[in-house]
Amino acid sequence: MNKERLYKYAELIVKVGVNVQNGQEVVVRCGLDQPEFVKIVVEELYKAGASKVKVEWSYMPITKLHYNYRSLETMSKVSEIEKAEWQEKVDILPCLLWLDSDDPDGLEGTDNEKISKANQNRYPIIKSYKDAIENKYQWCIAAVPGKEWAKKVFPALSDEEAVEELWIKILDASRVNEDPVDAWKKHNEQLSKRCKFLNDCNFDTLEYKSSNGTNFTVGLIEEGIFMGGGEYTLGSNIYFNPNIPTEEVFTTPKKGRAEGTVISTIPLSYQGKLIEDFGMEFKNGKVTKVFARTNQDLLEKMVSMDEGAAYLGEVALIGYDSPINNTGVLFYNTLFDENASCHLALGRGFSNCLKDYEKYSLEESQKLGINNSMIHVDFMIGSKDMEIVGVKKDGTRIQIFKNGNWVI
Repeated sequence: MNKERLYKYAELIVKVGVNVQNGQEVVVRCGLDQPEFVKIVVEELYKAGASKVKVEWSYMPITKLHYNYRSLETMSKVSEIEKAEWQEKVDILPCLLWLDSDDPDGLEGTDNEKISKANQNRYPIIKSYKDAIENKYQWCIAAVPGKEWAKKVFPALSDEEAVEELWIKILDASRVNEDPVDAWKKHNEQLSKRCKFLNDCNFDTLEYKSSNGTNFTVGLIEEGIFMGGGEYTLGSNIYFNPNIPTEEVFTTPKKGRAEGTVISTIPLSYQGKLIEDFGMEFKNGKVTKVFARTNQDLLEKMVSMDEGAAYLGEVALIGYDSPINNTGVLFYNTLFDENASCHLALGRGFSNCLKDYEKYSLEESQKLGINNSMIHVDFMIGSKDMEIVGVKKDGTRIQIFKNGNWVI
């Protein structure tokens, strides 16, 4: 891959993604797949003014060994060192950067029940730390190609060719052109215009219909707002982009207001395994039935992780003719596939999707309808014939999507 383009990508992640400020600390989480690029990113972080950069490496085959050989008891434990590390995040609010390169099938064969139970046992201990930093720090998820991931996407190519091709697709989708920083400024402005239109409409519900069987209505929070692109930290008011790439305009729906059936249009990579050809039914806002061709048991575990896991935390609108979908590539990676077309997310909602959200405590935001859960899992439902209609409280109906794309 062209080194100049990689440096531009690193600059984009640092200046537009986490937007590190002078004197801030940064934690970078990454796999072993692209150490040279990680080195480039670390250097760019220091050039941008980071006072300290900590790199946390992971390797999925070893993670799989941990899951297979460790007991539920040891997997469930949150050590004193982990608690101290979480407390440090609360105290200094470092920027968090994830460089994702995971193998979509990397944890196939592990025990879903044990992993889910361990996460359930750990979550009550970690939750207080997560609540303490919510909305207060910059974070970003971006991607680099791992060999196994690249071969999953391009199985007919050699290892080297597949990695190179995946690099090209990642950089194209991330708008890494002659001036990616300027390209993202214009992109954020366009997403903001769509948010303004939707927020001015102040819809009460959204109605989804598609020929594949999706027939679904979701209720919105009266005080809720749509967001897209970049956002601001609470308190320090620093603008950052949490996802590179992103094409979505999204909000958090009201807990308890969802009815009907949704059918997935893209496989979901969850806990290192693929859930394919799946769907779910909602009643009174809650998932009452799930079905899947593969890994249905994993899907069932996911929606039962806690009380909020069966409720929605996000609705996101993306045109079917999005740049990512137009690549014709199934990435087997949520960061990309969720930005190919419309998606929903089960689990935790976003408290900053409330107007003047800084006025509300987390408990108050949940009373307004923001769902609370240990999970937040996006899954894709957009199709080429999807229609979405927004309905106001007075019954006024405005078509938002037709034939899978924006009409506003």
